[in-house]
Amino acid sequence: MQSVKKCVLGAVAAIGLGRSWAGLSWSFPEPVTPIARETLHVHNLFIAIALTLFFVVLGLMLYSFWAHHKSRNAVAANFTAPRGRTQWLWVLAPFAGLLILDYGVFGIPAFHAVKFYENTRADAELVVKVTGNQWFWQYEFPDQGVKYSSRLTTPREQIDNLAPKGENYLLEVDKPLVLPVNKKIRFITTSNDVIHSWWVPAFGVKRDAVPGFLREFWATVEKTGTYRGQCSELCGKEHGFMPVVVNVVSQEEFDKWLAGMKATTIAQAN
Repeated sequence: MQSVKKCVLGAVAAIGLGRSWAGLSWSFPEPVTPIARETLHVHNLFIAIALTLFFVVLGLMLYSFWAHHKSRNAVAANFTAPRGRTQWLWVLAPFAGLLILDYGVFGIPAFHAVKFYENTRADAELVVKVTGNQWFWQYEFPDQGVKYSSRLTTPREQIDNLAPKGENYLLEVDKPLVLPVNKKIRFITTSNDVIHSWWVPAFGVKRDAVPGFLREFWATVEKTGTYRGQCSELCGKEHGFMPVVVNVVSQEEFDKWLAGMKATTIAQAN
């Protein structure tokens, strides 16, 4: 009973260690959604535990090499299966530890991340439809009657190495997606031709856009700014030229932008 209690306490301590590392982004961008924060937490937790296990096992191996060296008159074991309680403990303890790591330490935060990703309990405050095309994105706000395309604007001279590359090389578009901050948004993805994948690392979201299917996910962006991503599903020869740019603004700025887009849509229709 005491050993089980110690395992549980160790798992809780490991979760706390992963939480305390949540601000260390490593190679991750700054997380700006609950999903991204949970993803970073699971990553850091995994790294912390993996490094701990690595050095523990390495230490045991080095000790075994030293303690059981031929020069110390070590005698090779002649058994092929565990014998006695101690040997069975060394066999079963790692197995139990892996179960706790899988279903407790990693499973709980992973479950929370999925809950954020598939959070359908409350109604979405905004619906955005994302349609993949070869090779550009199309964004639509169905409830507001706004629809437009977003295409790469990196000059061809930069792509052909005829001019110096800009700061946001291959990550700049003519019309970015504009979203309000701190609003629960329902994203619907689909495609008009082949499979694409809409991916923004800072949001912690990646959803395939599949022809003939409507797929969805939910996200709440908690910080204003410009966030960039790419199509992450090989979709043809121009796959590398399908950037995603999202401008997250205040509600007032979003309403103003949306009114301008509506006016443009009406003018084009007439």
